[in-house]
Amino acid sequence: MAMSTTTYIKPEQISRQSRAGLAGNSAPEVTALNADVKRVGIATLGCKVNTFESELIAQALQTDQWVSVPHSEYADLYVVNTCTVTREADRQARQTVRKLVKQNPDALVIVTGCYAQMDPEACAAIPGVDLVLGNDQKLDVHRLLPQLEQGALPKVMVGDLDQHVSLPTELLTHFEAQTRAFVQIQQGCDQGCTFCIIHVARGPSRSLLPTLIKRQIQRLVLAGYAEVVICGVDLGSYGEDLAANGQTVNLVDLLKEILALEVEANNPFRIRLSSIDPAHITDDLIELMASEPRLCPHIHLSLQSGDTLILKRMKRRYDANVVRTVIHKLRSKVPHLVMSADVMVGFPTETAEQFEATWELIKELDIAYPHVFSYSERDGTPAARIPASKQVPVAERKERNRLIRERAVSLQERLLQASVGRDVWVLPENSEPVTGMRSAKAEDSLPVLIPLEQSQHGVWQKVRLSAVSNGKMIAQSIT
Repeated sequence: MAMSTTTYIKPEQISRQSRAGLAGNSAPEVTALNADVKRVGIATLGCKVNTFESELIAQALQTDQWVSVPHSEYADLYVVNTCTVTREADRQARQTVRKLVKQNPDALVIVTGCYAQMDPEACAAIPGVDLVLGNDQKLDVHRLLPQLEQGALPKVMVGDLDQHVSLPTELLTHFEAQTRAFVQIQQGCDQGCTFCIIHVARGPSRSLLPTLIKRQIQRLVLAGYAEVVICGVDLGSYGEDLAANGQTVNLVDLLKEILALEVEANNPFRIRLSSIDPAHITDDLIELMASEPRLCPHIHLSLQSGDTLILKRMKRRYDANVVRTVIHKLRSKVPHLVMSADVMVGFPTETAEQFEATWELIKELDIAYPHVFSYSERDGTPAARIPASKQVPVAERKERNRLIRERAVSLQERLLQASVGRDVWVLPENSEPVTGMRSAKAEDSLPVLIPLEQSQHGVWQKVRLSAVSNGKMIAQSIT
């Protein structure tokens, strides 16, 4: 059942809101029958794992006393699930918290997630914040809330992730305002790349048990979700920690078990992988993608750079030739594979020639949708200690970022034009009433528009791609 988006205000809060000086905000609707119901709004920043965890937090708070609302609405409690992958992510987290405090100065405000884990003092210093909760206890909001309301908790509760981390134990029943469901299978990272702080913010790699993962997917598919995105902080490392307990299972083994599930649903489900390291694209995974039509032919590669020396200085698990070999093998087995990738530009010591090597690899591998990030210094990382003389000027980082994004447009256009005439499966999403079309995502992740009357929200259907318009495929139903 979808969460309610109606905002309820207790009568005594009306005058309190007025005194808070919320000029410009529309007056919340008062519903006397729900005067005792309190509202929680959860703002999620960052990765798909955060999205999954935010849904767990929201579901655990759903009681007779609490109802979930969009965080843009007036609420009694705001939870901000933060990211810290870049300095910009930190800034966005602070900005989000301040906006929500301004939205209702009387609300309780909890800041959790990776930024809270790494810099709890900065989070606690934001006026209006009541609790800073680390990743070790972020899924315990519902248990801690009564004490928070009584003022019985310290302002900062951030623990040691080597000792404890929040892992899902309950099953989600739905995702608010989502067509597809995210399922976390793994937490943390053991890699420790020189530019990254996430392995500290999330702790060591831990895998969820296959039985829990399969039950979660069954629950979501029965609830009507036709696509499940398998996500983790370091997805391909799934199962490595389980081996110490006598369980020999890896990502491919898990995917096979998931695809073998028998779920009595009207809408057969498909599986999509979230970001994956090139070192984890094994021959077994390639064979599975080639043989299993329900495993979406789309890869989001955690590439970072196309230059071997820069990759070595980043402490990545592969070099440029490994990436080249793996992706060419994958493309030979999955001809209509569509690729996106995380790409970092401006890493310390990166020369203009090394930047161009990254672009040449993107072009060679036909990575049509690069997600480009400018390098951002993170305190506590080895890369941040590289002398200033070796750091790429910020202006140059921005320029390299712009160049990759600008050049990639030609790859996207070529891919879209080459797709005209193909028959593909798509999952329709939101309607666009002005155009009379519905947006959809193809199994290979291409953006598609279908006539509204030919589509049904959230149900896989086969279409023929007939034209390209403004970066999207136009399609007609053939079923």
